Amino acid sequence: MSTHSKAAKRFVADAERMAWHDKALYAVREKRDRMMTTVPEWEELRRLSSAIKRHTLSRLGHYLCEFERNATANGIVVHWAKDAAEMNATVWQLVREHGGTNLIKSKSMLSEECGLTPYLRERGVDAVESDLGERIMQLLHQPPSHIVLPAIAVRREEVGALFEREMGTEPGNSDPTYLTHAARKALRPKFLGADVSMTGVNFAVASTGALAVCTNEGNADLGTSFADLHIAIMGIEKVIPDMEALAVFTRLLARSGTGQPITSYTSLYRKPAPGKRIHVILVDNGRSEWLADEAHRNMLKCLRCGACMNTCPVYRRSGGHTYSYFIPGPLGINLGMLRSPKLYHGNVSACSLCYSCSDVCPAQIDLGEQIYMWRQQLDGMHLADPVKKLSVKGMDFVMGGRRRFYGGIALARAAEKLPRFVLENGLNPWSAPGRAMPPFAPKTFNGWWKKTKRDEQ
Repeated sequence: MSTHSKAAKRFVADAERMAWHDKALYAVREKRDRMMTTVPEWEELRRLSSAIKRHTLSRLGHYLCEFERNATANGIVVHWAKDAAEMNATVWQLVREHGGTNLIKSKSMLSEECGLTPYLRERGVDAVESDLGERIMQLLHQPPSHIVLPAIAVRREEVGALFEREMGTEPGNSDPTYLTHAARKALRPKFLGADVSMTGVNFAVASTGALAVCTNEGNADLGTSFADLHIAIMGIEKVIPDMEALAVFTRLLARSGTGQPITSYTSLYRKPAPGKRIHVILVDNGRSEWLADEAHRNMLKCLRCGACMNTCPVYRRSGGHTYSYFIPGPLGINLGMLRSPKLYHGNVSACSLCYSCSDVCPAQIDLGEQIYMWRQQLDGMHLADPVKKLSVKGMDFVMGGRRRFYGGIALARAAEKLPRFVLENGLNPWSAPGRAMPPFAPKTFNGWWKKTKRDEQ
């Protein structure tokens, strides 16, 4: 039984929450589909996005050096970090030299990847999340469950109770508008009192040395407007050639991720304002090794839009916290395996191989196909589940002969008559509320076909 199966068993026990989570995420997928139809050249944009990323990754060193040269000429200080430890140490050095103790953060999955917030907290730096969803998860002391909608699994009543405890809001008031105003009121002094601001980077434009940061709440802009020091962190795969390429990605990003026509705030940081400083840290942390992996280097094309999660039937019905890697869904399955197959292979089973993720990805990443490849590699890595191996061998034997196959169907139908406790127990990983075995059809397809033919004659 995989780690994901065990965690999912707890999530699906709350059938109402599971149904609500499934419906909420698929509504976002449907918005994406409606928005797609308003752009006649949608598939051409996806093709261009994939081609631009493929070209850039094939000349990654060239474009990173071009970005560094132009950013430095603009007055931005560029740092390089080979891994999470170097990135965190560089951030801490910059904060310490600045004399900062209060840091306001815009949402960044790279900071989650590198464990930056707890690292800074241990050194006396209060790193406050300014994205509302991220702030909710921070106050709950939980990691985000989605890369774009981090608090999607939290019901508004739970947010109301949280804000009542943390911010003194009206008891029992869970109105979203009211809670949003309360959160902004509580965050306002954090913005005004921050010594340092931090953002991620959605795209780094090599030809201009500019940093493109996309948010829906303007929280990145609020942070960078007040603090004298702006630290931007980015994976090296975020570099793109020029502004024309940026135009392609900005047309795809919000439409794919949230089903809206544009990202509300797309800010370009090209040079520091008078009296202020911008530092950007280019982080490898395994990406060079991923680039060398021909079968899986496509993962570096990812725009972090979250479309694959919104469409994934497993993610929608199991929740983001059931995955052992910090990024859930099809994206997280692949990235986790690139990071450490030994630690994260338990997520590979969290996939129905429907390939819907591949179908919606704006960069045309073959997400489902790669998960299938990982499954084929598990045995060679000595990570395959022995129970599953035995089951597959049994299925191979049964399906290898016509009589055995139809005999197996007959036995399966007989299993329906067994007492429920025989089928639904601790030995069956699928025995959980909401996972009861559906009733068999009255006739097999083969039996129905034969009867239909006889009746026609």
